[in-house]
Amino acid sequence: MFSALPGTAPAYLPGTPPTSLPGVASGLVPGAQFPSNIAPPGSPLVSPAGFGPSVPGTPIPQGQIPGANVLPASPTQLPSLANRAPALLPHAVAGNGVPDTVFSVAPAFEPRSGGTVLGVPQQLGAPASPQTAASPFYFLNNSYGHPTAGASDGFAVHDPFAGLAAPAAQPALPPSPPSAPAGRDAQFYFVDAVRLPSGFVTPAKPDPRGPDAVPLAGSGQHPPFDVNAVRRDFPILQERVNGKQLVWFDNAATTHKPQSVIDRIAYFYEHENSNIHRAAHELAARATDAYEGARERVRKFINAPEVEEVIFVRGTTEAINLVAKSWGGQHVGEGDEIIVSNLEHHANIVPWQQLAAAKGAKLRVIPVDDSGQVLLDEYRKLLNDRTKIVTVTQVSNALGTVVPVKEIVELAHRAGAKALVDGAQSVSHMRVDVQDIGADFFVFSGHKVFGPTGIGVVWGKREVLEDMPPWQGGGNMIADVTFEKTVFQPIPNKFEAGTGNIADAVGLGAAIDYVNKVGIENIARYEHDLLVYGMQQLGAIPGVRLIGTAADKASVMSFVLDGYTTEEVGHALNDEGIAVRTGHHCAQPILRRFGVETTVRPSLAFYNTFDEVDRLVTVVRRLAGQRRAG
Repeated sequence: MFSALPGTAPAYLPGTPPTSLPGVASGLVPGAQFPSNIAPPGSPLVSPAGFGPSVPGTPIPQGQIPGANVLPASPTQLPSLANRAPALLPHAVAGNGVPDTVFSVAPAFEPRSGGTVLGVPQQLGAPASPQTAASPFYFLNNSYGHPTAGASDGFAVHDPFAGLAAPAAQPALPPSPPSAPAGRDAQFYFVDAVRLPSGFVTPAKPDPRGPDAVPLAGSGQHPPFDVNAVRRDFPILQERVNGKQLVWFDNAATTHKPQSVIDRIAYFYEHENSNIHRAAHELAARATDAYEGARERVRKFINAPEVEEVIFVRGTTEAINLVAKSWGGQHVGEGDEIIVSNLEHHANIVPWQQLAAAKGAKLRVIPVDDSGQVLLDEYRKLLNDRTKIVTVTQVSNALGTVVPVKEIVELAHRAGAKALVDGAQSVSHMRVDVQDIGADFFVFSGHKVFGPTGIGVVWGKREVLEDMPPWQGGGNMIADVTFEKTVFQPIPNKFEAGTGNIADAVGLGAAIDYVNKVGIENIARYEHDLLVYGMQQLGAIPGVRLIGTAADKASVMSFVLDGYTTEEVGHALNDEGIAVRTGHHCAQPILRRFGVETTVRPSLAFYNTFDEVDRLVTVVRRLAGQRRAG
């Protein structure tokens, strides 16, 4: 997240020591929680700690496929190496493929086959080899998402810190630091001070344990984040556009997919493809286990209380429409009021407008200040006993503003209203805990969190979902049909009529596995500093106006440039291989609040680099100079 310029000092809490994590080639492990605190003006920017020697990624073995995955025991702590004893789960509960006990280290992908817990069993089509034939179990090695054989008495653990000496103590940052030490790559985080190509200096971060603390092997207090290792997991980042290496700054529109997600979807179609739930044959069992296993991954990812509360839909837009048509159609009447914010995507405006028009209700709007943050005092004035639902985004897709949704939800509940949170732009950038947020509904799209398109999620509280009528009718959601009446299945099936997007739900589960392995706190910490740097560099260019400068931001750097249309800027960037979104971003009301119809919207993900930001800034600065000279 981004704190208001000038300056911010993120508060780094001591995290877990660097430990190896099976399945991640370069030792990417979840770190400590990462809150960001706003510092007084003039405070230095602080880069996250964590530079360890790079561990080269292991090439993906040909013919291997994604199988067992390891989930952390908790959001912020991993089991130590000493605790990595084998943990075989009981077989999946009949009918849903979700284990009834979850250990800290165990295969997370568990097709049914003879009652044995397997990653990708050979009898399901995995290629046999002399190495794999000896054991019925597949274990993760250091090539993420690809199973490898291991002895049945333990997990094969790759330790990325093995053999690495503790780094030497680094001198304090001088007032005018020298250029970057020879041999250092500007795409890494450093414990010591480094000057990036643009001249920006990443200040040295002191060890939070104190000046006399012994450095931990490999990195310092925080585990390393090796962006180059992450980038190797995303094959599309090797594309070239107009002869230049692709820079993908269109992450708010869609994110790219790691190889493990691509392979998991391919494996589904090669070995598991079937309709789910209803057949008595083996492929239906495999497909059902894979689909319901993905539902359980979503539940854990957002900390939902029950897996049955997770409903698969096509995406955030369909999710909001489901709630508006089903819950809203039943509970909103003439004279009632619906509250949205000025920040909303059209998908969180239009369904409510339609509902209000059909029911004779009113749509009320929470205004924002000049930085793009919602005005809570004005929101309080809108709430009354006619308010039925408050529906707001957690992160603005056009401005990047992080909205205080927990407080908004609490105020809605005090007024007797329900609350929906649109998490399409938040789930890939920050930890989401639906129980902590307290909303009645939370919705998001898979393709915004490194998963496939065409799959999304509605989470809702059980009592709210059970009170809602089905939105669509058809197969899968039926318990019994006569010509006189129909009995519906319980949740979640009640809201999943017809054949769902089974393969892409499985792909979403694989994407969540990947994000969990990198660590959402690591992602938030890295993206925060990348965003601060980008906002500073763009804001320093004459003629650039940043649109959206809230104290709490994530990912998005919207701007306009004097003398150019946003399309002209977008075309100039594309000529250099840099992909950004230009236009109104399906959020016209908030852009018009700032007096513009369109913006240039670079948006970041954890596979972007400081060097890529420099490439963007170089083009914009050149355009600004050319127009000034003319």
